[in-house]
Amino acid sequence: MRVYLDSATVIYLVENIAPWEAAVQAVLRRPGAVPQANLLTRLECRVLPLREGRTSLLADYDAFFTSLHGGLLGLDAAVFEKAAALRASLNLRTPDALHLAAAIVGGCDTFLTNDQTLQRCTEIHIETPAPAA
Repeated sequence: MRVYLDSATVIYLVENIAPWEAAVQAVLRRPGAVPQANLLTRLECRVLPLREGRTSLLADYDAFFTSLHGGLLGLDAAVFEKAAALRASLNLRTPDALHLAAAIVGGCDTFLTNDQTLQRCTEIHIETPAPAA
């Protein structure tokens, strides 16, 4: 099961943000779960550490993205075409449409996010990590 991690879920993991980090880990511990992301996710995760000069956090993000099985999903013409269609039909912001398109074109089974606006997409299973009560 290929699980696309949007930027927020990667931030939860890398920065150990409770209780969300445990909720994301629970999804990734499911049998056969393989985390996936793309260069846009990497870009979004690096902005604040770069702005704040937090080099050790940048290294943590680099280590995370390097560890992804199979590397980062591509952002090719097929992804941009799919993103345009998603943006037009669902009225999404461009980055959100690109994330969803990368997951769909990349063959992911689940899209893990806390962004409720993405629930409108029915082409991929959208899941929100739920912290334990």
